[in-house]
This record gives sequence, C-alpha cells and structure tokens, in this order.
Amino acid sequence: MLTLASKLKRDEGGKAGRTPSGTSDSTQRVSIRDRLLIKEVAELEANLPSTCKVNFPDVNKLHSFQLAVSPDEGYYQSGKFQFEIDVPEAYNMVPPKVKCLTRIWHPNITETGEICLSLLREHSIDGTGWAPTRTLKDVVWGLNSLFTDLLNFDDPLNIDAAEHHLRDKEDFRNKVQDFIKNYAR
Repeated sequence: MLTLASKLKRDEGGKAGRTPSGTSDSTQRVSIRDRLLIKEVAELEANLPSTCKVNFPDVNKLHSFQLAVSPDEGYYQSGKFQFEIDVPEAYNMVPPKVKCLTRIWHPNITETGEICLSLLREHSIDGTGWAPTRTLKDVVWGLNSLFTDLLNFDDPLNIDAAEHHLRDKEDFRNKVQDFIKNYAR
C-alpha cells in the first residue's frame, strides 16, 4: 500500500547512481510532510478503530484520503459517514483539513460538512487544539468519537440540531434516522 515508501527507498538508493549531471533519477523531492505521512499512515492502519475504514484513491498521495465511519452504537448506529481528509504541506505544524461528505443531522457537524472538533483547530483557547505532537491517528479517533463520547450538545456548531435534541430527544433520533436512510447508506 505504501508505494511512496518504496519510492523513498529507491530515491535513497539512487543517490549512489546519479546521472552525469549530478541529479538523481527522481524528478521530485519528497517533502517532510510526506515522510511523516509514511510513518503515520502505517501507524494509523495498525490502530484503526473497528468502526472506521480509510481509502487512498491514489496511493502515491498519502496527503489526500477518505475515511468512512460506521458507528456501532448510539444515535448514528447503522449509518456510514464519509470524510475527506487533506493534509496541507505545512503539516504537522497545522492540522489536516477535514470535511464531512455525508449529509448529517449532528450538533457538531453542519449539513454542509463543516466539523467542530477541537483538535482540528489551529488555535484553541482551551489548549486542546492542534499541536505538532498530534497525528492522523488522533484525527481519525477524534472523528470516530464524534458519534459517541465526543458528541457535544452543549457547544454546538449546528445549533438547530442541538436545540432539536434539547426539545425532543425522540424526534431528534427519528430525524437522525431519516438522514441515515436518505444519505448515509
């Protein structure tokens, strides 16, 4: 899967076999981000929650992938929610950009896919935001937890969903199930 890792090994081994002009056979340098991602993707795949699956549409672009979360408990059980994760060149100094591709009725995710998860914030007042010590594994586990223990009705991004839950929990559950039936299968 990690074909970028094999490219790195080829490039490292190719240093001895340079062309007469002094350049290696590789036309591109591998960025620090990509070197970090090789290690982090391997760690992520080894520690992926059972409710998550990652998909790399292009195995040579570890910085752009999709995550599917299929909660096995709670309001969102039986749904399949797709996220798009893009890791910027300045990673690990800045967090990945994450968007929910599945339309959802959730207090911490808007219907247009914006996500309220403190570790995705570059600057956070409470100190729980992004830090260079965080990894992709933290991001995936955080997104997975938005459907269980990090589900937060007290600090919502989607205020309508949070107020709906406060007014009528059963009707909220029914609306969530309607969204799952129509958008998250």
